[in-house]
Amino acid sequence: MKTSEAAPILYSFRRCPYAMRARLALTSSELNVELREIILRDKPAHIVEVSPKATVPVMILPDGTVIDESLDVMIHALRLNDPEYLLEAEAADLDEMLSLINTFDGPFKTALDRYKYANRHENVDVNEEREKASVYLMELETLLAKGNEYLFGNRISLADLAIFPFVRQFANVDKDWFDNQTWPLLVKALDKFVSSERFLNIMTKYPQWREGDDVIYFGTHEMAD
Repeated sequence: MKTSEAAPILYSFRRCPYAMRARLALTSSELNVELREIILRDKPAHIVEVSPKATVPVMILPDGTVIDESLDVMIHALRLNDPEYLLEAEAADLDEMLSLINTFDGPFKTALDRYKYANRHENVDVNEEREKASVYLMELETLLAKGNEYLFGNRISLADLAIFPFVRQFANVDKDWFDNQTWPLLVKALDKFVSSERFLNIMTKYPQWREGDDVIYFGTHEMAD
């Protein structure tokens, strides 16, 4: 792996789906970054200084520019280098992919959070929130039912990398229930995604970053679906 003193810094948390999708795009783009794995309950002061919302991922470019939205990190990395043409799906343009992603980042994620973390909200009907989220998952089943291996064609795209970490989060709340719903193609696609070398590579465990630690570089892996 090639490294550079001018590599961007990436604050990440292994289990966060937003950070997962950023790492997926960075890996595909072959952009090396200085990885700083954090624990959300024990955040370093620096991440709060550069991004007051203090959520992951946060990427700091060599010129000091801060990118602290996961989708922006993905697009930035892929616009630098997109060897898999993730920004150019076979059956959709970038605007169409972003529209679907924004739906999952918005109403789907709201329902998912209320389903998964019901104890953090008042007057939540877990089954109702699960059903709300399921409506959006059926949209993915419909896309896959067109005969595509992925959401927008027979090769993976930005939409798959951006959405499936959240499908995984939803499924893991009650995997038995998820696997027995009327979306068999989605179950198959999710199982393929989470068992892929691509996903397993970005889920490598790293120690919690502390000021003064040796630099860990992340971002270049051999791609495999």
